[in-house]
Amino acid sequence: MKSRVAVIGAGPGGYMAAIRAAQLGAAVTVIEAEAVGGVCLNWGCIPTKALRATAQALETARRLAEFGVTGGGDCAVDLPAAMARKDRIVADLVQAVERLLQSHGVDLLRGRARLTGPGRLAVEAEGGAGVVDYDRLIIASGSRPLDLPGLARDGQSVLDANDALALGQVPASLAVVGGGVVGCEFAFIYSALGAKVTIIEASDRLLPLPSIDGDGAKVLLRECKKRGVAVKLGAMVQGAEAGPEGLVLRLTPSTLAERPIRGPETLVAEKAIVAVGRRPCAADLGLERVGVELDQRGAVAVGPTLATSAPNIWAIGDCLGTGRPMLAHMAGAEGRAAAANALGAALRPDYDVVPAVVFTSPELASVGLSAEQAMQQGLEVNAQTFQMRQLGKSQAMGQIAGHVKLLCAKKDGRLLGAHIVGPHAGDLIHECALALRLGATAADLAHAIHAHPTLAEGVQEAAEMVLGQCLHAPPVRG
Repeated sequence: MKSRVAVIGAGPGGYMAAIRAAQLGAAVTVIEAEAVGGVCLNWGCIPTKALRATAQALETARRLAEFGVTGGGDCAVDLPAAMARKDRIVADLVQAVERLLQSHGVDLLRGRARLTGPGRLAVEAEGGAGVVDYDRLIIASGSRPLDLPGLARDGQSVLDANDALALGQVPASLAVVGGGVVGCEFAFIYSALGAKVTIIEASDRLLPLPSIDGDGAKVLLRECKKRGVAVKLGAMVQGAEAGPEGLVLRLTPSTLAERPIRGPETLVAEKAIVAVGRRPCAADLGLERVGVELDQRGAVAVGPTLATSAPNIWAIGDCLGTGRPMLAHMAGAEGRAAAANALGAALRPDYDVVPAVVFTSPELASVGLSAEQAMQQGLEVNAQTFQMRQLGKSQAMGQIAGHVKLLCAKKDGRLLGAHIVGPHAGDLIHECALALRLGATAADLAHAIHAHPTLAEGVQEAAEMVLGQCLHAPPVRG
């Protein structure tokens, strides 16, 4: 008899876990309360990239004269049309995932799952309630946007990330509260679409994440200024109220910054997007009925193989909280591992080599250690940076902002981390991810012949700089 595997949540982690368990011979049921594909496909990765494509097309159209193209004229966004395109892309991909589940024999139930006891789930749906019995359970319940005290979402003037993907028109002015990944991406999108954008960040830098290199954050700050995106670092939002000219946000000096703003300020904007992080969705699943422990922040606690404190139950993805990368591709990797483990394996996801991308203009991508992390670990590194503007392909594209930065161990040249800022950084980073996984050195990267003219040459050039052999940069002194 086939082992019965149930999966709560059909986001990237959940649906991949379900398919992998089916491939391994299990009878699989996946329960989804909202939309197949989860946050990533419906309200995150995919819809934001669809709008970003519109923003990039608009930016390119405005620069046509630089490329010797005439007759373009003034360009403006038709936001309802852009949103409709985004919705079509999402709908097509949702249907594709649903077909995948069906093709692998996975049963998809629409409804809200709740544990009623060991081996049993109650599923509440509009059409009634049902019961799912299981032998193994994988929790992939995801996360939701964090609320900010003093700035409650109303869906009209104070928005969360989901609301920002459903606007009917571009606001004249927009405050983005939070200068992390989501906040920066929305800031660049809506700035390109025509909004006057201000980013409010409590720390001293944009993208205040340990894994993101500080030099890349400086490049992004410079590009914000070039595009007219105002940035207020060291500021916290204390509250907001409606005023005659729009939403009035009260800013105070941040306790999280070494260089906070000098005193209280006000900022007026038509709308505000709150993008200060996400919290796990684990509290309403009935986990206490079967002994699944949560940590102090409400995340599901798991061991190295993703097993929870309860027998025969594993957990993956955003419901594990901020202690692990809250990324769709990480959830997918965890889903594959958890499915195999539920059926007898003992796989451990690799958290050391997880590429991450910030889809701003330019893109930022990273993998491995940042310079700050290497310093904290007491590692002796050789860090070298090659500028994108020194590449022929970058010049030909008219996208010269950014760099490739490699961190290698001084002892043996082994790659420890890579940080790329520039066009297609999210694609370029995977060469470095593979190099990290294979334990490659700067010499390995430098001696691998890269096609010319390409952006990937930047990785080779940076590796040559580590070796002191770069032909297209001034000599490294000292």
